[in-house]
Amino acid sequence: MFNKVILMGNLTRDPELRYTPQGTSVCNFGIAVNRKYKQAEEVKEEVTFINIVVFGKQADTCGQYLNKGSAVLVEGRLQERRWETEEGQKRSKHEVVAQNVRFLSRKQGSVDNSSFGGGETLRPDETTEIEPF
Repeated sequence: MFNKVILMGNLTRDPELRYTPQGTSVCNFGIAVNRKYKQAEEVKEEVTFINIVVFGKQADTCGQYLNKGSAVLVEGRLQERRWETEEGQKRSKHEVVAQNVRFLSRKQGSVDNSSFGGGETLRPDETTEIEPF
């Protein structure tokens, strides 16, 4: 099976940094991922909110340097957590366990391509044509 997620978005809240009893750093934050699409002649935008969890040294770095509004590129895997509340209700939550978090420039929607081996800036274009249902 293959489980890989790559997302680009902005933090919706400041990162929360905590530690496991063994001393491993854990950083949680949320990102908003925007998608523009064309429906008939109208351009619409949808926003998806995604929870991210990062472990280890990268968690420390995220906790130290990121804040609400920061732009990031996250590579990781999708994970579902399940638990039961004290009242006996079953709950579940999907989140991305990040293996790599890249800090993006303050210019909205741009990636510093120098880390990819080039010197130019990438600007993703996610406009697609979708027919109404």
